[in-house]
Order: sequence, then C-alpha cells, then structure tokens
Amino acid sequence: MEQAGSLSARGSTGSAAPDIRTASVRVPAQARAADVERERGVASDESRSVSGARGEHTHSEPPIPHPRVESARSVETARPVETARPVVQRASVRGQILDALRTALVAGELAPGQVYSAPVLGERFGVSATPVREAMQQLALEGAVEVVPNRGFRVVRRGTRELAELAEIRALLEVPVVLRLARTVPAARWAELRPLAEAAARAASAGCRATYAECDRAFHHAMLALAGNDQLVQIADDLHRRAQWPLVGGPVPRGRADLMADAAEHLALLDALTAQDLPAVQSLVREHFADN
Repeated sequence: MEQAGSLSARGSTGSAAPDIRTASVRVPAQARAADVERERGVASDESRSVSGARGEHTHSEPPIPHPRVESARSVETARPVETARPVVQRASVRGQILDALRTALVAGELAPGQVYSAPVLGERFGVSATPVREAMQQLALEGAVEVVPNRGFRVVRRGTRELAELAEIRALLEVPVVLRLARTVPAARWAELRPLAEAAARAASAGCRATYAECDRAFHHAMLALAGNDQLVQIADDLHRRAQWPLVGGPVPRGRADLMADAAEHLALLDALTAQDLPAVQSLVREHFADN
C-alpha cells in the first residue's frame, strides 16, 4: 500500500491509504458468432453481479472499475496466461477508507474545525468520492464530523468537559462489569488477554498514538466480551473510540511516557485479576479510568 501525505485543510491524509488498482483492459481477438453470443451472456451476468455487490453511485461520479481476470500472452511461449486479480468489493473499499480516516482522527491529522472535501480525499486514496463520502457519513453518525452543505465535512471541535463526561460514562459501565468478572472468570481466561496487553505496551513504547489506540480498544473489548453481553461491548467500544479523538484547546496530546504508563496499568490489572485480588482490581480499574 502507498502512503499518502499529511492532511491539510483541503483534505489530504497522513494515514496509510488503501492501494486500490484496477486491471488494464485488453482488446480480445475476434470470435465466432456463437462465441460472441455466449460472451454477451457472461458479460450481462457480470454486470448484474457487480451492480449488486457495489450498490448505486450518486452525485454523477464514475464508479470504481471492477478488477477482473485479465487475459495476457506470454512472450516466451506465446500461450494465453490467466492472471488472477483480487476482487475489491465496494463495502471493503468503504471499510478501508473508514479505518484510514479514524486513524487520521486519532493521530490528529484531521484537524478539528477544518473542512475536508470527499473528492479531494478520494484523489489522495485513489478512489472515487463516493466511498469517501460514505465513510464520512458514518463518522458523522458517530459524532466525529459534521456535514457542511456543498463543501464537505468539518471535524467536530471537542473540549475537556466532553472528554471528562465520556470517561465518567465509561467508568459507570465498565468498572462494575470488571469487578464482577474478577470474582467469576478463571485465571486461564485472563491469561488469554495478556498478548493484547503486551501488544499495547509495544505500541506505547514506540510512541505511536494511532496504533496504541487500536491496541487499547482491543484489550478493553476482549475484557468486556468475557461478560457475554454484546450490547455492552458495542456501546463501550463506541464510547472508547470517541474518547480517543483529539481535543481543541485541551492538554498536549499524550506522549510516549503517558502511553507507557497507561499500558502498564493493563498489565498490572491482569496480574490482579489472575490472582483474584479484588481490592487491587478495584483500585486499578478506577485509577485507569480516572487517568483517561
């Protein structure tokens, strides 16, 4: 995948952009009438399949060309060679763009208050504006951006009060659940979460905020999943993601030392949970949310 440049107010991004390429089109040799009729039927089926998988494009923008199997010819053997190319589904493209935009938000590359255009971002990602617009609309539903008619999407300005409110809600949801799990989950299950905590520690040591944010969410997601309540996990994950967005006029973004301290709390919490040390679990989990 190619790396894009850092985002400006016009909409460029520093996150890893999906490398979406299409196959070149070659003119096939002339076929007999029967072959032509058969190929027409196949082409019609392909057209219906692509339309169903990709969905409708809006705003008169050209659709993303659908990768296909290209018929090439070997120079040495002069025999046809079939080169298989991966089929990129529309939902996959939108998902890749959404992940890249979320990473850019956490990294601070999408600046609060700035307006970003879907066509400009689409050029950076190498796709049409449609999947970028769809990804931005999802971010609008999550509260990360707001729609600016005829211009694009503005990154929402957030303050320290909102961050404190999110931390309070997360604590109200997660602390009781973790304390209940501490009494019922066996040590072997907690040991399964240690690789996630160690991955977060490595990301923190590297000082990469975007990677650490992903590892942090993965650890909390896995821990809450032990409760068996899918709705709880979904709500907590959404709150956690929103708490990671950058602030306007707030404190300096968390540096390497802060990330390492946060990651160390994950490991200490796992140790206490494994030992079923309930007082230590209660102290650590409350301190963890107070720090966030």
